[in-house]
Amino acid sequence: MRIGIDISQIVYSGTGVARYTQGLVEAILQYENQHQWVFFFASLRRALPAKLVAQIAQKGFILKQYKIPPTLLSLLWNRWHFINVEWLTGKLDWYISSDWTEPPVKNAKKATIIHDLAFLHYPETIDWKILKTQQQRLIHVCHESDLILADSDSTKRDIEHFLTLNKAKVQTIYPGISTRIPDKSTVQKTLAKFGLKKQNFILSVGKLEPRKNLERLLEAYKKLNQSKYQLIIVGPKGWGSLNLAGENVRVIGFVKDEELYSLYQACLFFVYPSLYEGFGYPVLEAASLGAAIATSNRSSLQELGQGISLQFNPENVADITGKMSTLISNPDLRTDLSQKAIVKSQEFTWQKTYQQIVEVLKNS
Repeated sequence: MRIGIDISQIVYSGTGVARYTQGLVEAILQYENQHQWVFFFASLRRALPAKLVAQIAQKGFILKQYKIPPTLLSLLWNRWHFINVEWLTGKLDWYISSDWTEPPVKNAKKATIIHDLAFLHYPETIDWKILKTQQQRLIHVCHESDLILADSDSTKRDIEHFLTLNKAKVQTIYPGISTRIPDKSTVQKTLAKFGLKKQNFILSVGKLEPRKNLERLLEAYKKLNQSKYQLIIVGPKGWGSLNLAGENVRVIGFVKDEELYSLYQACLFFVYPSLYEGFGYPVLEAASLGAAIATSNRSSLQELGQGISLQFNPENVADITGKMSTLISNPDLRTDLSQKAIVKSQEFTWQKTYQQIVEVLKNS
């Protein structure tokens, strides 16, 4: 098969979609030895890492790069829906569309990855421009996609509930994770950089936007009356105005991967209060590094966190506070959850994700 895939989202570091794209591309480059891949990349100002470009060439795959701004592609493909993607990629058997744009195809079959439908569940928590773009995109997904890949069973159910389409087209294929266990010196350097001590802080990770529910987390934290443990929030700025000021609360923004992995490993526990996630990378990343976890019981988080976390109603501040208090006061429970989390996280590999995608393309 000759398979095209949009990898444009790979350059938006810190987002779940970027992590997904990066992990899948790395698996294709490492394990593919039968099919030809065409990597499509479009951006006006951002560039692919030189190392990745070299790896694609070394493997003998094709890279099609275009200096086209994402806003223009959204207009061309989501709104006006013209210019077949094969004009830019060449002949294809399959095209795998990205999280952002949905181009028409001429002769190829099309598989669409849907990471989540947050904008249908919580439109008030989504920037209106993104909301409009995604609504336009889904019209074409319903009419044209031969196959739809969901990140979780929760997202699969959402697709079947919200969209008018043939349910047989929808398949769940879990993403993998790419965390690396940091060495002792990296952990020490990270803690020193941020003025932290091991097991002396509570960690939360997520883009700073309303859907991540960080304001309720802050309210719940204040009710703990636990000045001994700082609340550390890691994540890039999103949209919307959030008031995250508070005593013993620090928002440290975007961090490097090795620093993030160190924080997962060194925290007292990890808390994730999101209202909705299509998959929820931070929970699985925290699990892979042995963090005890308290997480929302909504959407895919209930699915991923089952058996390895304490789960709470993310709209109930008292419930969030209660679960955090339980983890603070019960070190044996933290150890038990940590051990179970490490075991479960090992089920999620990019090799498995890549192999399942290729298999479903072959059989569809």
